[in-house]
Amino acid sequence: MNSPAREDDDQGEVFLDESDIIHEVTVDEEDLPDVEDEEHSDSENMGVDEEADDSMHIFTGHAGEIYAVTCSPTHPTLVATGGGDDKGFLWRIGEGDWASELQGHGDSVSSLAFSSDGQLLASGGFDGLVQIWGSSGNLIHRLDGPGGGIEWVTWHPRGHLILAGSEDCTVWMWNADTGKTICTGSDDASLRIWNPKSGESIHVVKGHPYHTEGLTCLAISSDSTLALTGSKDGSVHVVNISTGKVVSSLASHTDSVECIGFAPSSPWAATGGMDCKLIVWDLQHSTSRFICEHEEGVTCVSWIGASKYVATGSVDGKVRLWDSLSGECVETFRGHSDAIQSLSVSASQDYLVSASLDGTARVFEIEKFR
Repeated sequence: MNSPAREDDDQGEVFLDESDIIHEVTVDEEDLPDVEDEEHSDSENMGVDEEADDSMHIFTGHAGEIYAVTCSPTHPTLVATGGGDDKGFLWRIGEGDWASELQGHGDSVSSLAFSSDGQLLASGGFDGLVQIWGSSGNLIHRLDGPGGGIEWVTWHPRGHLILAGSEDCTVWMWNADTGKTICTGSDDASLRIWNPKSGESIHVVKGHPYHTEGLTCLAISSDSTLALTGSKDGSVHVVNISTGKVVSSLASHTDSVECIGFAPSSPWAATGGMDCKLIVWDLQHSTSRFICEHEEGVTCVSWIGASKYVATGSVDGKVRLWDSLSGECVETFRGHSDAIQSLSVSASQDYLVSASLDGTARVFEIEKFR
């Protein structure tokens, strides 16, 4: 049986007249969406899609900006963070219900460092106080002395010797049970090499051909023979620690060098600067291998163990992994909404932890890049 044909089929346009009106409704024009509102809604939805989060764990225990993060060198998931809420925390990756608060600082916790055996954690604050903690979060010592805020803390790699640098232009050492030399960099554009037992300066590296502005970062080679320093003037220099002589000058950055690190398994180094560049250097030939461009300044750098990969944190809130053999960016981790301040690799090298001014620390899986 055939269906009845519709009168308007295949008849082109159909017009209505007043006799076809069944009911009339008055509509307020203000209730109607306009094109701009629709476009704005679309752009908001697009923004939600773009705000991807690649992290597998987020630590949100801080109530303000986070300035420092460090992973235990022995425990595969233990992490410490410190921030602008005057607090530090010990927490474990994948265990969101466990955290130990490190109390006692009266100002921002600016720096953290584990001893090489993982037994002790040092925290430094802008209150001029250094505190020593056990790996479970128990307070062991409170070290007073500096007259200004603590800008960095570090342990000697072969013992329980703790050093701290202060805003008052002093460097403090506690429990100096080693005869090894100590290197410090200063805002007066000098590198000083010290005898820790006597407290005397062995070498002062300053003036031409060294930096012309304050030092911002310093790294020591694994065999303790070379010091690599970066400066506000955009230059990078290599210094022989035994002689105090500048053995190489590396020039490619055009703005302040903010971070620096020796490659663990090759005669290379990586530097990051506010000129939006990561530069991988061949130290044997004093040449740059690759210049890796970022969208904004590079604030921190970390080699992934003895692998060929190096990680960077940036002002744009992204963490990137780079292949140092090709200069290619092999991974971009998203999730932070503000600048990255610090990076640290877990002892197992399965995780990369980032600390940000957005008040969170995020954990990214990097097992395939070991």
